[in-house]
Amino acid sequence: MLKRNHKLIRWGVVLLAIAFMGYGLWNFVTGWAPPRNSYPVQGIVANASNGQPRWSELGATGVDFAYITAVDGARGRDAQFQANLAAVQEAGIRFGALHHYDLCRSASEQATMFITSVPRNDRALPPAVQMEFSEGCNSRPNRALILAELATFLNQIEAHSGTPAILLLTPAFEKEYQVGKSIDRNIWLEGNGISPDYSARPWVMWTANSQRRVSGIDGAVRWVVVRK
Repeated sequence: MLKRNHKLIRWGVVLLAIAFMGYGLWNFVTGWAPPRNSYPVQGIVANASNGQPRWSELGATGVDFAYITAVDGARGRDAQFQANLAAVQEAGIRFGALHHYDLCRSASEQATMFITSVPRNDRALPPAVQMEFSEGCNSRPNRALILAELATFLNQIEAHSGTPAILLLTPAFEKEYQVGKSIDRNIWLEGNGISPDYSARPWVMWTANSQRRVSGIDGAVRWVVVRK
């Protein structure tokens, strides 16, 4: 009986140690960000899944800028965009609008949705366009068509915003279409913990941690840094 109790205690200690290790790893992953001396300007991406951010709190804890999802592909306008847009400006945080490009919708239709959702603002950061394969859209047009449609979309939203857009190229999309080789825009790449190099064009923005948790906002956020 005593031997059995000792065995149970040992297993309890092992399981407790594993739990502590897992908790420590989770805290590291969700709290990590690149050092400020290498990347002084850092910010987040926010959308309706993050609830109602406390923007003044975010500004006080190191969020220098925020890209706010305006249009999310086939799902349409982000329900929290207008509220976020007003609140982020009130908090004095630099801001920009993010559009999730949808291969199953025409460029002009998407541009209209962006333009009617995002008011022109000379203080705004350049609009960002996320190029990705989205759920519910199985379309895979050829590269020439994608580049032509993207050029149409960019021409329309840039005429509205007054600034060239930045392209957020996800790894799978860039591997398939190599947009960075043909579209002359600033590039935003993704890579958790590792500086990415999967585009022909050097990045100016990098999603360094897509699972970061910070005080002032619900759930995980994409933590983004700017190259000096």
